[in-house]
Amino acid sequence: MRIIAIANQKGGCGKTTTSVNLSVAFAEKGKNTLIVDLDPQGHTTIGFGYDPDSLTMTIYNALMKAKPTMSEIIVSTKIEGLDLAPSNVLLSGAEIELASIVGREFVLTEKLKTVQDKYDTCVIDCPPSLSLLTLNAFVASTDVIVPVQVEYYAMEGLKQLFETANIIRKHLHAGNVKILGLLLTFVEKRRLLSSQTQKQMREYFGDLVFDTVIHRCVRLAEAPSAGQPVFTYAPESRSAAEYRALAEEIINGKAPAEQTTEGEASPEQTTNGEASAEQINDDKASAEEITEGEASPEQIIEGQALTRR
Repeated sequence: MRIIAIANQKGGCGKTTTSVNLSVAFAEKGKNTLIVDLDPQGHTTIGFGYDPDSLTMTIYNALMKAKPTMSEIIVSTKIEGLDLAPSNVLLSGAEIELASIVGREFVLTEKLKTVQDKYDTCVIDCPPSLSLLTLNAFVASTDVIVPVQVEYYAMEGLKQLFETANIIRKHLHAGNVKILGLLLTFVEKRRLLSSQTQKQMREYFGDLVFDTVIHRCVRLAEAPSAGQPVFTYAPESRSAAEYRALAEEIINGKAPAEQTTEGEASPEQTTNGEASAEQINDDKASAEEITEGEASPEQIIEGQALTRR
C-alpha cells in the first residue's frame, strides 16, 4: 500500500482540500483508497458529509486502544473505492497520551499494517503542526506531498519540514519516506505576485515542484460546506480537472502537457494526457540538498527523543 502524507505546518495552504480531492481522484482511477483524517479539527471528515461530533468511533479510538480495530472505525464514503478513517476533537488528546507510549512514533504505522491488503493507496491529512501526530504520519508514509500557497511567507517553515523528513529517514524509517513534491495552491493567474512567487519556487526547488498547480476557485471553496469533494459538487470544474491531473502525475510520473504553471488549459485539456512531463520520482532534489545542516531528533518534539526504545 502506498501511503502519502499531505503535510505543512502552515495552516490555510490547502492540505485538507488536497487530501480530500486527491483521494477521490485516486479512487476515480481505480485505486482502492483509504483517507485518514489525522487532524483533530475533523475537516476531512466534514468534507465527506460526516458530523465529527456524532461519531462514536474515530481514528483516535484505533490509535489509543486495542479495540476497536482500524477496520472497525473505517467508514464508507459516497465515492466508489474510497473509505475514510474519520476524526474529531478527541484526537487532540492523543498528543499527550502518545507521549507516554513506548514506540509512540510507530503507532499509526502498526495500525495501517492491519488494513494494508485492502487498499492500494492511503492518503493522510496531517494537522497544521510538526507534532507527534504528524510525526506518526511521516513514519508511516512512503511519500510526503507539501501544499504550498503561492505567497512569499509560504517558503517560511519549509526548511524545518525538509529537516524533519530527513531526520526520520535517517533515524526512524531509513530510505523510505521522501518529499514527493511541492504542490502550488491558491494560484491566481492574473496576479503578478502569484506569478513571481511561482517562478521563484520553481527556480529554487526545481523538479521538486509538481507541474500541476491548483488555482483559486469558488467551486473548490464551496464544496466543503456541502459536505462533498469538488468531484461531486462541481465535476466539470477546473479544480476537478487539476486534481485529476495531479493524480495522473503521481501515479504515472506524467502530467498533461497543457497543465503548466501558467494554468492556461481548460478542464478538458488538462485530462487528455497526450504528452508526458518529466518523471516526478527521478532526479529530484533530496532534502539534504535543499537544507543546510541537520537538526537533532530531539528538536522535533520539544526535546523528546524519537528513536525506538
